[in-house]
Amino acid sequence: MRDTTASPPAHAVRGLAAVFLPAALPREGRVAFWAPDGRPLPEDVPGGPAPALPGGPVPALPGRPGPVPVPAPARVPGPGPAPAAEAGTLTVVRPRGDGVRSHDVPALLLPVADALPLLAAARHDPHAHPATACWGAAALHGLHLVARGRLLPGLTADDLDAWRAGPLDADDIAHLRAVAAALPYEGHAVPLPGRRPLHLPEPETLVRAFLDAVADTLPRTPAAAHAAGAPFAAREPQRLPGARAWAAEAAAGMDAGVRVSLRLDLSSYDLFDRTPDDGDGGGFGDGGDGEDGRDGWDGGRGPRAGDGAGGERRAAAAVVQVHSLADPALVVDAASLWAPGGDEHLGPRARVDAVLALRRAARVWPPLARLLERPVPDVLALSEEELHELLGPAAPRLDAAGVTVHWPRELARSLTASAVVRPAPGSATDGTAFFDSTELLRFDWQLALDGDALTEREMDALAEAHRPVVRLRDRWVVVDPALVRKARKRQLGLLEPVDALAAALTGTAEVDGETVPAVPVGALADLRDRLVAGPAPGPPPDGLDATLRDYQLRGLAWLDLMTSLGLGGCLADDMGLGKTITLIALHLRRARREPTLVVCPASLLGNWQREIHRFAPGVPVRRYHGAGRTLEGAEGGFVLTTYGTMRTSAGRLAAHPWGMVVADEAQHVKNPFSATAKALRTIPAPARVALTGTPVENNLSELWALLDWTTPGLLGPLKTFRARHARAVENSEEIENEQAVERLARLVRPFLLRRRKSDPGIVPELPPKTETDHPVPLTREQASLYEAVVRETMDAVTGAEGMARRGLIMKLLTSLKQICNHPAQYLKEEPSRLAGRSGKLALLDELLDTVLSEDGAVLVFTQYVAMARLLTAHLTARGVPSQLLHGGTPVAERERMVDRFQSGDVPVFVLSLKAAGTGLNLTRAGHVVHYDRWWNPAVEEQATDRAYRIGQTQPVQVHRLIAEGTVEDRIAELLAGKRALADAVLGSGEAALTELTDRELADLVSLRRPS
Repeated sequence: MRDTTASPPAHAVRGLAAVFLPAALPREGRVAFWAPDGRPLPEDVPGGPAPALPGGPVPALPGRPGPVPVPAPARVPGPGPAPAAEAGTLTVVRPRGDGVRSHDVPALLLPVADALPLLAAARHDPHAHPATACWGAAALHGLHLVARGRLLPGLTADDLDAWRAGPLDADDIAHLRAVAAALPYEGHAVPLPGRRPLHLPEPETLVRAFLDAVADTLPRTPAAAHAAGAPFAAREPQRLPGARAWAAEAAAGMDAGVRVSLRLDLSSYDLFDRTPDDGDGGGFGDGGDGEDGRDGWDGGRGPRAGDGAGGERRAAAAVVQVHSLADPALVVDAASLWAPGGDEHLGPRARVDAVLALRRAARVWPPLARLLERPVPDVLALSEEELHELLGPAAPRLDAAGVTVHWPRELARSLTASAVVRPAPGSATDGTAFFDSTELLRFDWQLALDGDALTEREMDALAEAHRPVVRLRDRWVVVDPALVRKARKRQLGLLEPVDALAAALTGTAEVDGETVPAVPVGALADLRDRLVAGPAPGPPPDGLDATLRDYQLRGLAWLDLMTSLGLGGCLADDMGLGKTITLIALHLRRARREPTLVVCPASLLGNWQREIHRFAPGVPVRRYHGAGRTLEGAEGGFVLTTYGTMRTSAGRLAAHPWGMVVADEAQHVKNPFSATAKALRTIPAPARVALTGTPVENNLSELWALLDWTTPGLLGPLKTFRARHARAVENSEEIENEQAVERLARLVRPFLLRRRKSDPGIVPELPPKTETDHPVPLTREQASLYEAVVRETMDAVTGAEGMARRGLIMKLLTSLKQICNHPAQYLKEEPSRLAGRSGKLALLDELLDTVLSEDGAVLVFTQYVAMARLLTAHLTARGVPSQLLHGGTPVAERERMVDRFQSGDVPVFVLSLKAAGTGLNLTRAGHVVHYDRWWNPAVEEQATDRAYRIGQTQPVQVHRLIAEGTVEDRIAELLAGKRALADAVLGSGEAALTELTDRELADLVSLRRPS
């Protein structure tokens, strides 16, 4: 009788040795625990005599080497749960005297599933028997294999379903062998039956059988059988006589002991081989298939000439190599494997496994099927087309199928072509005044090997090549047919200087719709290097009555370099960093007889005139503005005009000679199709400079407009620029497209200089700036108006389409923002009753009371002139001194207002954002209030910079008033996201909101009451 009981606790088998007993079905194998000193089992381990275990050889599974003749427990027939722990006797071999004797000892027999936890615990138990700890390592290895899905289906000799562990890679096999090598004799002490003298099983064979038992045990659960059906899922044996071919095919090659690879042989390949009509076949011998049936392979000396597949010429040969998976260092050619005794090291199945591997590979790349037609699949002669396939897509497909393609070590794939831009022979272009030259530049293909340019003779020879691989400079070189075409037609044409410079700066050019590398040489390369490196700052010019900061000297040197080369530039420093004084210094440095024309907003005319008189005394200044304007007497000095006057007098200004034209606050001409921008382009000058603190407000087309004015043609036509650069950079789905961003940056960087106040070392003397968002609740009146407008307009939007829908949305957004400001603005009421109706106005009163009690000064910005008038009326009613500047304020009055504020006469300055957001110097203000939000953070920052600029000595507090729960709240989130994006990636502002779906729009504008 056997004692069947539950599995013991882990401590119960401590000190006992473990040994694995395989079975015909791997999952029915057992793990036996026994005491090597022959003592009885511990009390908490079931013990007692039991019948001897029947033994016998275990049949091998398909594809496994030979039977494993070890004793095995009888299988419990029929369905039912897995057998539990059993106590019995075990026949083991122990040393005795000078020999060994077999003994029967008490043992605990456990199914594999029950033994795994005990073995795994013993692996790291210092008190465990070494044999048990070693089987614990095998158990963990088996668990890892199952967890990685290393399971293969198979059938036993009597067609019963069984999982096997596999495929095993080199690391798995090495681990298996390490465990087997460490296994003490107690771990495999059960003798092989029927052998005299006594023999013990090989540890490696036994460990492999144990891994198969783990693999065959763990997937079989009651749930698995219900979900997948009984075969390979139920514990009960399933006889599947018709599934042997399927199992062999499913596991074919997966648990093979070898893999195959292809070694490319180019040994008979000539240099620049001639065409077939030349008659020598490129250096190959005559003849077709060899007598040995090796598909035109000449005794290992190289591929023979003659027809390959489809009558094509032989180009190379693929030599089949066979690799041992167990020993990665063991590699033989297939010819050696098929020779007599060739399977000695790889095993008797190596040839079969190699053929199966080639058969699978032939499904991926059909030319390999020719190898399967021959008795020795050792060498495949390749046609030129097949060699091209291997050089291209075939090799990666084969690699994915487990067949590596080994190319000759000296094979070079580094033959490249670049579009080289250089001055034409005899050109006068030397880079000194590059864009004053009318010379065109040559544009040619230049081929290079490993970066070294080929000579004209080498490119001529390459142009005559008719092979996918050639011998060049003592190396095998892969030749792309496209490169051969470029070698045959190297001249691409001539380029305008501006196009050549764009190619030099970006390192790319477009040829026949393809973007290719571009390399400048000669004077063009020197010019590029000068632009990229930038000039070293020099001393300030004579006549400048000021001390320039280091960054201003660098800006002056950069502008001087650009204008001396006949190029333009955009100085895009933050507001307040001294762009005006830098431009005055540039005028003095150039010292031209022709005057400098400055085009600026009307509000800045006075500032420019004061700055010129202050920093360049004696330099003539003339305002070309208003009635009776004239250009006489301006030689060598400045002419100041407004954008409006320039637009109406463009013809007269274009007829006058200028030394330089400057566009201040150049964002006013960011729309290239506006009448102002078109008029500005008609005024010629040897140098053009744009000044702006915001080169990009909404999208990159604005950047194109600025740089295409300063350096016409640099960025190409707007349509091309949008397609090549802007869309890739602006598209939020392609923010990670670093190549597009970097390509545009390389082109733009030399022509645009941008420094920020936050840059290290720029203006360390600037005081701190604090920005605060103030959420303000709506009053009951505001909330009622807000919800009513949303409800009525959304009903109309739902049934509208196209421009009508966009118009409704724009009207809705404007109405909601006005309601958030004050009901009187939306209702267009007179300022008779304002207090108590707006949360924003109440908070503004609180802020002003606090600031004015400390003798401070405040700037209040709003985008609506109507709201600005309401604010000034409200402040007047409260007795707070204030003044209002908007677009209709005359220039002279603007200047008087600035003087009154700076002198402290008026503490509150209410300003229209569009009219006063740029150019003004209002450093007396220590507080800036944005009463409502603009759609672009750059515009708000410009307005803030009226106070936060050079000359500011006090900390600046920025207050943004936001009606909470409203569209302003959601817009504030969008603006914060915009501010975090790189300058190159900006959305399109308010216009983008008109493209929202009805649901998205409703979510944006619906009133969310604070919880």
